Parts: sequence; C-alpha cells; structure tokens
Amino acid sequence: MNTNVVGLDIAKNILHMYSLSPDGKATKKKLKRTEVLAFFANYPASLIGIEACGGAHYWARELGKLGHTVVLLHARYVKGFLMGNKNDFNDAQAICDAVSRPNKRIIATKSVEQQDVQLLHKLRQKMIKERTALANQLRGLLIERGIVIPQGLNQVRKQMPLILEDAENDLTPLSRELFAEHYEKLKQLDDDIKTQDQRIGRLCQAQALTRRFLKVPGIGPISASIIAANLGSGTGYSTSRDYAASLGIVPGQHSRGDKPVYLGISKRGNRYIRTLLIHGARAVLKNCQKKSDKLSCWLQALIERRGFNKAAVALANKNARILWAMASSGDEYQPALR
Repeated sequence: MNTNVVGLDIAKNILHMYSLSPDGKATKKKLKRTEVLAFFANYPASLIGIEACGGAHYWARELGKLGHTVVLLHARYVKGFLMGNKNDFNDAQAICDAVSRPNKRIIATKSVEQQDVQLLHKLRQKMIKERTALANQLRGLLIERGIVIPQGLNQVRKQMPLILEDAENDLTPLSRELFAEHYEKLKQLDDDIKTQDQRIGRLCQAQALTRRFLKVPGIGPISASIIAANLGSGTGYSTSRDYAASLGIVPGQHSRGDKPVYLGISKRGNRYIRTLLIHGARAVLKNCQKKSDKLSCWLQALIERRGFNKAAVALANKNARILWAMASSGDEYQPALR
C-alpha cells in the first residue's frame, strides 16, 4: 500500500508518533496536544492507527476531517506487536505495526451523537449504583439499632417511612433526623433515574433505528438506545457473529489437534450491553410457555434440552445478530412464521 503509516500513542498532554513512509523510512516525533492538529493538517495523507482508549474517538474524528484514514485498534490486539520494554515510542511503533496488518480487527469510530447516548447511559448507571449503595447503607445502619429491613430496594422504600414515623423504636432524635435526610437522598435518586429513563424513551422514539429495534422480543428502550449507539450503521463488524463475539456471548474456544473444544461464553467486550441482552432474554423466556409461535416453541425446546440460563444466553446471542442485521441492512424486524 503506497501510503504513509502512522502509529499514534495518545495521552492527556504529550502524544508520540511513529511513522513509516512508503520507502521504508521510519520517523519518531513527540507532539504536544495543542500541536497535533496543526502538524497533521500539513502532513501527507496517511493511514493512522490509534489504540482505542480515552479520547481516541475524538482524535479519530478530528484527524479524519484532515483527510487521513484513521483506524482504532483494541489494546489487546496491539499488545502482541510490542517489542522490547514498554515506553511511549515503542507503543507507537507497535500500533504502527498492528495497523499495517491486513487482518486487523478495528473498532468503529463513534460520532458525537453516539457518545451522547453512551454518556446518558453511564450517568444513569452511576445513579443506580449510588442508589443501591445508599439503600444497603441504610439497611446496615438500621441493623445496628435492632431494626431489620428485608432485602430489596422496594422493601427499603416501603419500610423507611414507617420506621421514621414509629416513635416507639430505639431511634434517637439525631439518628432519626440523619436517616430521614438519607431517605430523601434515596427518593431524589429515584426521581433522577426516572428522569433519565424518560429521556431515553424520548430518544428511542426520535430515532428510526431504535424504533425498529423495539420490535425485537426482549429489547426495550434502554437496550435499543445503547445498542444503536454502539452499532451505528453496523459497518464496524463484518458479520453478525463478529458483533455477538464482541459482546462476549459466544462460546470461548480452546482447541488443538483439529479437535474443536468449546467453553462457556467468553464474557469479553461490553458487559453492560451483554447484561441488558441477557436480562431481556430472560423476560421473554418467562413468558414463552403458553405461546405457540415459532420463536416460543424453539425456546421451550431449548429450555427443556439445555436449561433456562443457557436458553437465555442463546436468545441474547440471537438478538445481537438480529440487531446487527437490522442496523447494517436497514430492514424491519421479521418475526419467524409458523
């Protein structure tokens, strides 16, 4: 390929570059963050490899605007090309070697809109974790006062007002005041999470792709929005199996001697999306017993043969492939006919 190849090791303030010209000449250069775009604006059009880490999608978008071809690579893939001790220039050289390979596995560059949806989901997940931690803390502190609340967030919501109003328990005026303040924080987190859920619902209805995703069994607004943001047009994956594999819902493999040995699911990639797909699949499985459509019959037989949990993972795998096909082809969901 008659073009410059560049490995760019990005960081917060100083970026390191290793380039290889068509005649085989290697060049190393250190760039301050403020100098990068000006430097590459006057640099010959190149194939630029970047490790997919914090800030990588920003640099991929900006360098792409300057006429360069930018490829994001998974750090696990780049690691195999590192020679010698780890330092910034060696990392850049490893990226340059990795991006030159014809069989490289790339990560599609996210648009600003895709990252906005991911931001919304990350903030929502942070609120959920804070709410869970606060509820567990309330339960633990109340046990020290001889007051036991059963497990579950709904039990905390139900029992806390009764505990605060009960004048005969062992709570002192100060502890009652502090528990009331923390319970108000819990209710505020409930309201904040509900607000984010409503925002996600509006985003789903505003985008054609997510509206089509909602027709797939086991896919709700939360799953549809984050998967649409993750997939984009689906061009980052060659096949539906590649997408399912990127989510870790295909079997791991440890084969030798031409004998395939398959393990449990690999659990690589995006844990959040994998969890949503499996939880959605469980909801479908719980309601398939009294149905007679083709999908439900397949699930009933699968549960009988392999068990509930493996059937849930199988449906999650199937749904991931369906969603990739819908994103890449633009087709509507076609339920299986009898």
